[in-house]
Amino acid sequence: MVLASARRLALPITTYPGLALTGATVRAAVNDPQVQFDAVAALHERYPTPFALSAMDLSAEAEAFGCTLHVSDNEIPSVTGRLVTNLEQARKLPVPQPGDRRTAVYLETVRRLKQLPSRPLVLGGCIGPFSLASRLVGVSEALELTLAEPDLIQVVLEKSAEFLTAYARAFKAAGADGLIMAEPAAGLLSPRGLSAYSSIFVKRIAAAVEDGHFALILHNCAARLLHLPAILETGLNSFHFGAPMDLPAALSKVGPEVVLCGNLDPAGVFCQLAPVEVTARAADLLARTAAHRNYVLSSGCDVPASAPLASLDAFYAALKGQ
Repeated sequence: MVLASARRLALPITTYPGLALTGATVRAAVNDPQVQFDAVAALHERYPTPFALSAMDLSAEAEAFGCTLHVSDNEIPSVTGRLVTNLEQARKLPVPQPGDRRTAVYLETVRRLKQLPSRPLVLGGCIGPFSLASRLVGVSEALELTLAEPDLIQVVLEKSAEFLTAYARAFKAAGADGLIMAEPAAGLLSPRGLSAYSSIFVKRIAAAVEDGHFALILHNCAARLLHLPAILETGLNSFHFGAPMDLPAALSKVGPEVVLCGNLDPAGVFCQLAPVEVTARAADLLARTAAHRNYVLSSGCDVPASAPLASLDAFYAALKGQ
């Protein structure tokens, strides 16, 4: 769709701001597929884009494995503590099934989004393998384990990839046209570490689900330009980057068939700038990528629920100005 489009496209990750249109809380949205659907549908009515996204929530998969969460009304749930601390625990860790715990919320949200009358491309969302493993063993600990105890992190990664492959297949069966896989923790690794502990597993997951109709989009909001060659080892054709990535430079290093999306800072731009400044930032990014039809304007990560709708209005105003 992107490469064939006659106009510039946008793919902001903005499910949670839609709650301002429905009056629901983040807590309700991550627990009830109808609440989440209503927020996405309300946004889609206000901004009729070609895409509809389920919410980004990088705690649901870890919760399915057994992690405990911190939950509040207006913040996305976060993992607390460590589930795995040694190799024996890693080997005994059971792998959950797609649909366990709150993963069912996201699968059902996708099923409902497929019923939208405008028939947008529906993209589900899941965490990436290294980021999931990092939530199971602890983020700082995961980085240390890649050097100190690679056998332990490998066991956890294998189980993470096993679950995520099944989860991706479940999204595909639910009708999703694709999946945004968020792998931010991998951006904290060296390029060599990212290749060994992330890209190889993402490539395996993609091989199990991509078929020319269902696509995997890899999101990494921590990656920098030096990570790009290792990220491209996944063999994917669509990537979504955060503020640290030099997008114009990245676009010059990939072929015209590789789609790059990003990377307006979610808090720094959408929450903190005046609408006129949001429009200016978005227009500047569009101008600096004007030579690349394989670029899609987006936020660098998921936009918080607290972002004013005026910021989204301003974001889309920049797109219309192109």
